[in-house]
Amino acid sequence: MLRTARCLLSSAMLLAGTLAAGAQTIELNAGHVLTTASHYHAAAAKLAELVAEKSKGQIKINVFPAAQLGGEVKMIQSVRTGTQDIVVTGEAPLENTVKDYTVFSFPYLFSSVDEANKTLQGPIGKEMLGLLPQYGMVGLGFISALERDIFTNGRVIKTAADMQGLKIRVIPGPGYVTAYKALGAQPTPMAYTELYMALQNGAVDAAENSPDLFLQDRFVEVSKTFSLTKIMYMPALIIISKSRWDGFTPEQQKIFTDSAAEAVTFAIDHYKKDYAAALETIRKSGKVQLVEPDLASFRATAPEVYAALLKEFPQAKQWLDKIKAQ
Repeated sequence: MLRTARCLLSSAMLLAGTLAAGAQTIELNAGHVLTTASHYHAAAAKLAELVAEKSKGQIKINVFPAAQLGGEVKMIQSVRTGTQDIVVTGEAPLENTVKDYTVFSFPYLFSSVDEANKTLQGPIGKEMLGLLPQYGMVGLGFISALERDIFTNGRVIKTAADMQGLKIRVIPGPGYVTAYKALGAQPTPMAYTELYMALQNGAVDAAENSPDLFLQDRFVEVSKTFSLTKIMYMPALIIISKSRWDGFTPEQQKIFTDSAAEAVTFAIDHYKKDYAAALETIRKSGKVQLVEPDLASFRATAPEVYAALLKEFPQAKQWLDKIKAQ
C-alpha cells in the first residue's frame, strides 16, 4: 500500500514537473511578406532576439518571411482571430479593417520618410496604435514608413499627366485604389506575391514600391523605368494578436513593449541604409532608367485626390487635420 502511494506521488510529481517545464516556453509565430533582406524582417528578427533575451529564453518567436503564412490581408485576419500571433505589415491592407488608417493613402501627406517617421513615433502615431485593440489587435510600434515610387515595364512617368490610363498594381487597400484612380490611373489591387509575374506577362504596366524592395524582390528584372514620384509614405507596423496579448502577464507585456521599442529603432535605421544603397545601385546598374519626375505636377493634383478620398472615407478627416496641424 505504502509502495503504491509512493509510486503515485512520484508519478504526480513527475507530471507536475513536466507541465511546469512545458509552461516555461511560450512559442509564437510571426510573419511578413518580404525577403529576409527587408526592414520588415529586420524588425521581426530583432524583436525575436530581444524577447528571447529579456525573457531568458521563456518566450520564443519563430519568424516566417516571404509570405510563408499568407498575404498581408490573410495574416492580418489571422492575427485578429488569434490563429497567428504576430504580423509585420504595411499599413494599407489594414485600411480594410481600420478605416481611419486611410489617411495614410493621401498623396503627399508627408514630404519625406523622416517627416512621416516623426509623426508615427509621436503622439499621433500612439493614438493610431490605440485604435487597434477594438479590432482584435495590439500595435507594438510603427517601423519606418516606405516611400512609394512608380516603376513600369515601359512607360516613362515624368508628370502627373503620364498617369492617365496606367494599369498599375496597388496594395489591396481601399485608400490606395481611390487615390490612384483619382490620379487618372487604372489601379489593380493584387497580392504582392503575384506582382512579379503580372509585370512579366503584361497583366499590369506598372507598380508602386520603395527602391530597396524594387531590388530585393527582383522587380529590376521585369521593369524598364523607376520614377521617384514619392506619392505616398506608407507606414509599416508590428502587430500582435490581442487574444495572445491578453494572456500575457504584465511582466511579459513589458518585455514585448521594451523589445519592440528597440526593434523599431533598429528597423528605421535599417530602412534608411537600404534606401540609400538601393538608389545608388539603380543609378549605377544602367539596367533601369531612373526618372526624376516633375513633382509639382503631382502635388497640384492633391486637392482633387483629397476630395475623392474624403468623400469615400470621411473618418480620415480628423487625422488629416491633426497631421496638418503639427
